[in-house]
This record gives sequence, structure tokens and C-alpha cells, in this order.
Amino acid sequence: MTLQDRVALVTGGGKGVGASIALRLAVEGCRVAVLGRDRGSLETIAREVDGLVLEADVTDPVAMARALSHLRERMGEPSIVVQNAGIAESATLAETTDAIWERTMAVNATAAFRLAREVLPSMVELGWGRLVHVASNAGLTGYAYTSAYCASKHALVGLTRALAAEVARTRVTVNAVCPGFVDTDMTARTVARIVDKTGRSELEAKAALADLSPQKRLIAVDEVAHVVAMLCADGARGINGQAIAIDGGQVMR
Repeated sequence: MTLQDRVALVTGGGKGVGASIALRLAVEGCRVAVLGRDRGSLETIAREVDGLVLEADVTDPVAMARALSHLRERMGEPSIVVQNAGIAESATLAETTDAIWERTMAVNATAAFRLAREVLPSMVELGWGRLVHVASNAGLTGYAYTSAYCASKHALVGLTRALAAEVARTRVTVNAVCPGFVDTDMTARTVARIVDKTGRSELEAKAALADLSPQKRLIAVDEVAHVVAMLCADGARGINGQAIAIDGGQVMR
């Protein structure tokens, strides 16, 4: 597989899954831009991939327009866009405030919609493109105490399928990857919340999350990056509109 000189944009690219995806796409030959809010972490990854730092909040249309303009000036039009930026908060339905709901939807769904609207027509015009959404298996099933998160990830999967149908006759594909619990800082924060709410030890809380998978483990970031890179290959042309679970078989559909 070669993606030599393809321009790739990875949102949330400074840490965790996004950083791993950026590194993997660079290995495959892409020219990579990483976008996010933490300039320090972005610069670390950009140095490793000899790439471009784009500092922006994905929920800020003005900042995103500025970032995309800078990307186009420096690298050209992106033909691979991986929308990885996301947040997760847990609360009972009664404790889920309007602010939690709106913040979660803004980052996980609305920002993805806006960026897709910006880049997908150009991919179609260029005659080749790959749009990959990093969703979650929470977009395929439900989890208690995460109504806003599950709703936002279901929205992202629905967006993926609608866009895939729209571009199906072109050489552009739109897919989603849906990891279970990945061994990242985000999962570490989930572990901390479990410890705080239940009094379990950190080890017990982490084991409880791992036990959700039939493989009894957390997913590694490079496993997600592997599937994203596969979806970007020319040979993956026939994979379109899919929501691929990466969770050890926890959700089978």
C-alpha cells in the first residue's frame, strides 16, 4: 500500500489515537497536517512526521477556516481527512445538562459535519479522496450514563453513511472506525471517574473496562491507526459507508 505524497489532515492529531494515525499515515508516504488545540503536543508529532501544525478548536468555524486556508497554502488540498477530535463525558440522564449535551454534540458531530462539508466537494472534484471518521462502538450500541456521547457518535455514524451514499459514484469513500475502549488518556479519565464513583481501585476499574471486550483487553492506538490506513488505500475503494468496530468482538453487527 502506498499513499505517497497524499496530503492528509488529522484532527485531534496531537495525542492518543490521532497521533498514532498521523504517524502511520506518514509511514505510508502521506504529507501530514495535525490539527488541535494543544500546540505543544501537535509540535511533537509534527516533528516526528515532518508535518504541519494547525492550531484550532474544531468547534470554531473562523479558526477552522483559517487553519484550512493555511493547510492549502502550505501543502495543497487534502485528499485524506481523518476526523478524530472528540470528547467524552459521563453523567446520568438527570445530570446531563444542556451544556454537556451541546458541548458533546458540537465537538463530536457538528464539527465533523462542517469539516466534511468543506473538504468532501474538493475530493470529488479532484477525483480521489478518503474521509474517515473516528467514531466509537458507542455509535453502534448504547452505554449507560453516556447519553450525550452515545447520541453524538450515533450521529457521526449516520453522517458517515449519508455522505458515503452521496459520493458512491465517485472515487471518494467515507467510512467510520468504531473503537471500544482504547488505552489512551481519555480512557484513563474514564477509569478515574469509575474510581471516584464506585470506590474501586484503579486496577479494578481498568479491568472492568477491559472485561467489556471478549478479548479481555483494551485496544491499542496502533490497531485503530492500522484500520484507518487500510481504509485510505486504493485497494479499499469498495469499502464505503461502513462503521467498522475495533473492539475485540464486543459489538457484532
